[in-house]
Amino acid sequence: MQNLLSEASVQATRMRRHKRKQVILGVSLPVFLLMFAILMPGSMAAAHESPNHTFNPSETNPYSPAYRHTYRHGVVPTITQLSKVKSYQQAHLRVASNTLSYGGGIDGTGVTSGTEKVYLVFWGTQWGTQSTAGNGNLTFSNDSLGGAPHVQNLFKGLGTGNELWSGTMTQYCDGPSVSTGATSCPAGAPHVGYPAGGPLAGVWYDNSASEPDPASGNQLATEAITAAGHFGNTTTASNRYSQYVILSATGTNPDNYQSGGFCAWHDYNGDSFLSGGAASSPYGDIAFTNLPYALDAGASCGQNFVNSGSAGTLDGYTIIEGHEYAETVTDQNPAGGWTNSSNGEENGDECAWINPGLPGGSGNVSMGNGSYAMQSTWSNDTNECALSHPLVTSGPATNDFSLNATPTSLSMTTGGSTTSAVGTAVTSGSAMTISLSAGVSPAGPTVALSPTSVMAGNASTLTVSAGSSVTPGTYSVIVTGTEGSVTHYTSISVIVTSASRGISNGDFESGDFTGWNTTGTTSIGTTAHAGRYSAKVGASSPTSGDSTIRQTFTVPGQTGMLSFWYRMSCRDMVRYDWAMTTLKDNSTGRTITILPRTCHTSARWTRVSVRVTASHSYTLTLVNHDDNHAGDPTYTLFDDVTLNA
Repeated sequence: MQNLLSEASVQATRMRRHKRKQVILGVSLPVFLLMFAILMPGSMAAAHESPNHTFNPSETNPYSPAYRHTYRHGVVPTITQLSKVKSYQQAHLRVASNTLSYGGGIDGTGVTSGTEKVYLVFWGTQWGTQSTAGNGNLTFSNDSLGGAPHVQNLFKGLGTGNELWSGTMTQYCDGPSVSTGATSCPAGAPHVGYPAGGPLAGVWYDNSASEPDPASGNQLATEAITAAGHFGNTTTASNRYSQYVILSATGTNPDNYQSGGFCAWHDYNGDSFLSGGAASSPYGDIAFTNLPYALDAGASCGQNFVNSGSAGTLDGYTIIEGHEYAETVTDQNPAGGWTNSSNGEENGDECAWINPGLPGGSGNVSMGNGSYAMQSTWSNDTNECALSHPLVTSGPATNDFSLNATPTSLSMTTGGSTTSAVGTAVTSGSAMTISLSAGVSPAGPTVALSPTSVMAGNASTLTVSAGSSVTPGTYSVIVTGTEGSVTHYTSISVIVTSASRGISNGDFESGDFTGWNTTGTTSIGTTAHAGRYSAKVGASSPTSGDSTIRQTFTVPGQTGMLSFWYRMSCRDMVRYDWAMTTLKDNSTGRTITILPRTCHTSARWTRVSVRVTASHSYTLTLVNHDDNHAGDPTYTLFDDVTLNA
């Protein structure tokens, strides 16, 4: 053996000398080919602009963010890192076919061959104070760039307005009739569904604790499993067509993305290569995306990649999340779906960061609620990176529908009630009658739907009520819709707080809205009547309709005076913009307006007072209304809400 090793060493030394001699005597063939390619027009030096020269996310490329991190499936490298990846690839002349082939499925799952359900999970207290905008989107005090509502709107918009970016994904399929290694789908195989009506199925702010720094792959998977339980998806079947996007707040560093050279990746909980190991799930396989707050990375993660100025601030956020969404629906349990067999790339990897204007380049995709910067994805049947594609189906359309709730997060006090609209939409076939039912967990609040059945395309109203004996806490309402043999679910988070005796947090010095319920656009202001903080209702930029803060309380002791201070900025007319305050006596049912509609701008604070009755329950509602006109945004500051004998 020792002789064999010595001989091998000698042979290796001879080979190295031979190679050095080749370099001295002339240019080696690979180097010659590389120099030739660089000198030729459209050479490999411009490979980052061509969908036929793609980066290699496998362990073979030391510059790939997936190098020694194989769980980072579909990883989106930063633009800077991608250039390094491609340079290494070019130097090693690693150019392969882009054609994707089927991986045979993992646990019976290859693609999302049904109605897609996307759940957004805003993880950790680092997001700050949550508010709810008028359109039902969650907003956060530590998200000044507005990434959170923008990505919610993206998933509300997909599958609407005849958008065909999703069409590219519908050509991919799974099932027992699809052979491992197949590059096209046989007749009758179930295809990736079109997300008609939008795939957004639920939104949750998990502020039970701060996000770990940095979060491991195992911790990200565990958070996705926790979210599945929160949304009531507690069976393998309910997670078969679901994906959970774990969104991290500004300043956090999930899986060390800040130094890892990437913007996002996706995987599923059962991947044993996850940093920290696979995460055990009692709910079946859980597909999830690690979506860092890539806005912190600026241009490296796509800021202004498609649009210039402020219009492009959020370009990268939708580009990278669209990348991961497209890869999850075509490779739900990696790598059992569709990947490039020669280098492991998925359909988003094939087309990452191709400049707008080039073939297969990124661009704005029009949807029913606006347009969003998106990247193209690989189309096997046309052999190109495509930003749109005709829909492909597996055969005659069957009747199917989608189910959603607006808003998906409610808050209320004991003794009160609140509502959410439960909407439906036809996703395939014809509109049929959908039977609706609702349940709440844990037991406490009561729920009611009106009506309890609708024709697909119509809506029902969910009413949640909390009696005075209900324990304050967080509850989950699951609405079930059934149409024939098809069943879908949507969930609503309900936070119940105690109806306080006396005013709670009336000076807002907690720095948040503890004790108050909010709607529309609200935030904590730093211009105060006294102390450090006030409540800012409305915003310095235009908002649409009413924004409110509301509190239910009981007058202790004896009859007294309720008072508050306000200061507003209103450069319009009271016909269009205003502040207003109402007080409802819940004991008698009578509502009075204690601050009639008013519109003015002043640096002075004004006090408003009204007499209240001992032991009566009241609901105080402070309102700011803005007509969303670009030239004259209206907001009102409220502070020092007090109750005195």
